[in-house]
Amino acid sequence: MITCLADQLERDEGFRRFPYLDTAGKLTVGYGRNLSDVGISEQESALLLQNDITAASNALEQAFPWTSGLDPVRLDVFLAMTFNMGIAGLAQFKETLAKVQSGDYAGAAQAMLQSEWAQQVGPRAQRLSIQMESGVYQ
Repeated sequence: MITCLADQLERDEGFRRFPYLDTAGKLTVGYGRNLSDVGISEQESALLLQNDITAASNALEQAFPWTSGLDPVRLDVFLAMTFNMGIAGLAQFKETLAKVQSGDYAGAAQAMLQSEWAQQVGPRAQRLSIQMESGVYQ
């Protein structure tokens, strides 16, 4: 039963999880959000960011339950890496993960910097490796 404008728009626009080109050639997502002309607001972006952080946190906890015992700063390194490349990408950092699990944060930081990822993300890898080694946000 249609009881408001939102109901009408949900029915008429339909929900699309992934971006698509509408009949006018505009990049669109969700219930007809015209990304080409309207984009998203900073508030909407912040909501998406929080949802993505929650998803990264859940994935990290499920894949590597021992990370819940890390201090918040080092845990956030792994969350930032998971956010950036997904849990499958983080799982490729076998040496880094093993070193962190054994408490060798300096070794983990070095292993992070010796990866292809470090070459791809440049200064981000530098900051996160310092954060991993020092336990202090960068």
